[in-house]
Amino acid sequence: MKHALTLPPYGELADPALLMEHAVAAEEAGWDAVFLWDHVLRRESDPQETADPWVAMAAMAVATTTIRLGPMVTPITRRRPIKLARETTTLDHLSKGRLTLGLGLGVDTTRELSAFGEIVDAKTRGDRLDEGVELLCEMWKGETVNFRGEHFIADNAITLPRPYQQPRIPLWFAARGGAGKPVRRAARYDGLYPIEVDEAKLLAMIDIVRTERGNLDGFDVMVSPSPDLRYDTLEGHGVTWAITGPAPGDSGTLTMASTPPSEYFASRG
Repeated sequence: MKHALTLPPYGELADPALLMEHAVAAEEAGWDAVFLWDHVLRRESDPQETADPWVAMAAMAVATTTIRLGPMVTPITRRRPIKLARETTTLDHLSKGRLTLGLGLGVDTTRELSAFGEIVDAKTRGDRLDEGVELLCEMWKGETVNFRGEHFIADNAITLPRPYQQPRIPLWFAARGGAGKPVRRAARYDGLYPIEVDEAKLLAMIDIVRTERGNLDGFDVMVSPSPDLRYDTLEGHGVTWAITGPAPGDSGTLTMASTPPSEYFASRG
């Protein structure tokens, strides 16, 4: 099983130089990935200083050589697919193929959608995610794209270069609680990131993936251990990644990044 550290780029971690330092420390300690949150607004009780995750990940990519990087997760609903295609391809080349793209519907708990007139309706956001990722994969091919959907358009467009990773950048999808449709969406691609699940919900999600794909071969499942989902049970359930990280504003993040993942997770049972 592999191990990922997830960092919220807020408060003192809004400093891209400090995020680079954390990424280097995590790589040296043996972590397999450092992922960044992708939100544009925070709760009033959280630190309000916020770094752009894409600019920060570019800096982290230059400072490291082995760890995987990526947003966990980016909501296509508040992005333009062409902008995301350019950012992902550029970062994939800069990191020499170390990008994993986490995608999801997004949330409005901090008004990061409604405050800017973005779409809040969950079904519409889901439709935009499905359509947006389809268009993104087409643009990654580096061929002429003629795409006319309900939400996104590409008219006789070519986006080169192609990503460093082929046939494409790995795509993982978030799924919250016991939701089934997001899991089936993830099963069509490369990975699932269950959020706020206990053991029963996780097993139900993995069963859906098996049903959709036939097996779990080549498919990643990333889970945050909790009292309801013990670390030492994950691998037996088919989990391939354990993820952990601080909340916005937590202190001691560099200590966490510098701790070997085997020691960190062993101390938590």
